[in-house]
Amino acid sequence: MELFFVNPGVDYMIKQIMEFQIEDETDFWTEPLYHFYPQLDQTYAMSLSYSERKSYIEKTMRTTYVKLENTINDKVSLYAEHWANCKEQITAALSDAFGVDCSMLFNDLRCNVSINPIMPRFLQEHCFDMFYLNSEKGAIGDAIHEIIHFVWFYVWNHLFNDSYEEYERPTLKWILSEMVVESVMKDDRLSSINPYFPREQGGCIYPYFFDMKANGKLILDTLDEMYNSQHIHDFMRNSYAYCRKHEAEIREHIRVSEGR
Repeated sequence: MELFFVNPGVDYMIKQIMEFQIEDETDFWTEPLYHFYPQLDQTYAMSLSYSERKSYIEKTMRTTYVKLENTINDKVSLYAEHWANCKEQITAALSDAFGVDCSMLFNDLRCNVSINPIMPRFLQEHCFDMFYLNSEKGAIGDAIHEIIHFVWFYVWNHLFNDSYEEYERPTLKWILSEMVVESVMKDDRLSSINPYFPREQGGCIYPYFFDMKANGKLILDTLDEMYNSQHIHDFMRNSYAYCRKHEAEIREHIRVSEGR
């Protein structure tokens, strides 16, 4: 397993920023941009048509990028150095978790260090984005989260032989993959190098999962019990069946939490 940190350039960054500024997106996804960049006037931006808003955001963020370019390039080097120190234990932990030799997988992963505070991942392209304000330890914590997705869906796809198109937001398979990260992350080889673990440090998954319940029981507790008692293949089958059974409750909780 190998991860390469890169500066993808301002055009890429703006393209990804605008993916989360579309007309029907919720505040959960749109607001972080305005939180981290107060030079953007959110009220004004949201009063514009999408094309006008895009021009306004792009102009402002291009100016911002020029000021931050050297910092981003420095972070690329810093993150790469810290990854090299942690790679072996991450690879070993994920190999054990998923029952595959991860040292032979994903030797072309790419992390785009970006001004975008939302950090999407692209499974088939073997890449994901990282917010430049992360510390080197924070970058490794977020990278572990994303790499868990890559390995999870690699094993999942071989087990179910379904389509990678089914693994993206807002499908139930995407939701499950986001929830199970916490159980995998509890391995001391991973949690010890993730400054966002445990939950009291911010958590390594979306916080609206923490109080999500089905039949009066916390869903994460149920999934954690399953993960710790079952082979990974059985866990994938049974956890997905459980989520399908409680899909209405899961989606309603997310809908309310995201303000839809």
